[in-house]
Amino acid sequence: MIVRPRFWVFAAFAISLGGYSGADHARLIEEEVPVPVTVANGRGKEVAQDIVVTVFYDNAAPKPYPLVVINHGRAATASGRAAMGRAKYSAVSRWFAELGFMVAVPTRVGYGVTGGEDVEDTGTCSRKKYEPGYAASAEQTLRVISVLRERDPVAKDRAVVVGQSFGGTTSITVAAENPPGVQAAINFAGGGGGDPKGRPQNPCSADLLKRMFANYGKTARIPTLWIYTENDQWMGHKLPAEWFTAFKGAGGGGEFVLYPPLGEDGHGLFSKAPAIWQPKVLEFLHANGYPGLRPQ
Repeated sequence: MIVRPRFWVFAAFAISLGGYSGADHARLIEEEVPVPVTVANGRGKEVAQDIVVTVFYDNAAPKPYPLVVINHGRAATASGRAAMGRAKYSAVSRWFAELGFMVAVPTRVGYGVTGGEDVEDTGTCSRKKYEPGYAASAEQTLRVISVLRERDPVAKDRAVVVGQSFGGTTSITVAAENPPGVQAAINFAGGGGGDPKGRPQNPCSADLLKRMFANYGKTARIPTLWIYTENDQWMGHKLPAEWFTAFKGAGGGGEFVLYPPLGEDGHGLFSKAPAIWQPKVLEFLHANGYPGLRPQ
């Protein structure tokens, strides 16, 4: 359906959750957790190291916490990836924590404070090999889920994967693997090879992305939600709709939602304007394993 709407703690911080109903001592807890991962790059070389995962949770929420993993996007340059710092998505993470989730935001291999080799490189514009890059990101996501499920307050069988841009595609990659205990996957502005200045709304090798999403649809049985804007300068909106149609035509289940333009470039809807998409995401979660969620 296409819709066009109109832990292993290094550091911990407690932030008051103002207005939390009936819980005077509620706190949003933020932690940094190292998670060991082993991933292969596009040439098959394995890289083993710890990644930094920022974890948020509301200490007054019912336990065990369901888990949500939020994956970041990919800067176009090495300097941009190095400068990313520690991925947090603080406002969005707070919203999910207030819904009752434990929120995990990995800074993956090759980015920010985690550093290391660029295992998610998918090649030059004319010679794209997308699958290995997304496989590396998905492998790290599954490892984060596995490690955090070892913590007593985390549910062993309830998780959601969410991602922005490169991370959005990662959500669909994870859905294609149907990991046990993952009920839903949400893709914000997912795709690859975007260049808003040199190739606005025309990502590299879009046909390869369409083929990849079709292959994902052959195996994915987890409900998915795809969210884009009409003026996404990285991916556009026509091509993502084709990718979704290919995914669904091959057997994948999901819904495609297209929001009106946001500023000059709607690619950043996820973090720039969460109030726009939160009602739709809540509706999707209610319908796919989380009927009791209520914003505080």
